[in-house]
Amino acid sequence: MSDAKPVKIVMETSKGTIEIELDAAKAPISAANFVNYAKKGFYDGVIFHRVIPNFMVQGGGFTPDMQQKATDGNIENEAKNGLKNLRGTLAMARTSVPHSASSQFFINLKDNSFLDYPGQDGWGYCVFGKVTKGMEVVDAMAAVATAQKGQHGDVPVEPISIKSAKVAESFRPSARKKLRNPSRSQRLGFFVGSHELLHAITHIVLEALHVVHRVLDRAE
Repeated sequence: MSDAKPVKIVMETSKGTIEIELDAAKAPISAANFVNYAKKGFYDGVIFHRVIPNFMVQGGGFTPDMQQKATDGNIENEAKNGLKNLRGTLAMARTSVPHSASSQFFINLKDNSFLDYPGQDGWGYCVFGKVTKGMEVVDAMAAVATAQKGQHGDVPVEPISIKSAKVAESFRPSARKKLRNPSRSQRLGFFVGSHELLHAITHIVLEALHVVHRVLDRAE
């Protein structure tokens, strides 16, 4: 397992916004795969084409007219990573072939432990992230009417589209670190403040010396 930091994804859908955290430490191949598709805009305009209430919603591969998009190569199944198919988690969708996942993913609507490694085929389905905000949007997807479209079942009658999936900035320097490397204006402000302080101290010292001289004059 690597020490890679989690990756935040903001997904805008026709049902609302979903914020996702990818586990790049425990599922580095799957997380990098998703990020690659997101960065090149692959998910923009595709739909959630399979919705099964009390199970999962699946998307990431079909256009609204149910045409499957061409994808990159298949990736290794990382289902042995210890992550579980709990409610709100993202997992890689695949065929019956264990290492056949590409762009498609699903979001678990409930705990689906039977999908965990080793599953029913010796592999199971790889979890690589989770919804951190907007699960109500996912639940709204699960409530739509579905129908058979060609050879595909459980297809939403009204398409649920992914408008965009973007990688959000995951790290911002803290205010303390920024101050360790101050800007020119900050350095100038510090200089001006120091000059005023020195002037004030000098004034106080001169006043004190003046008082001392007055006392000494009286003593004479």
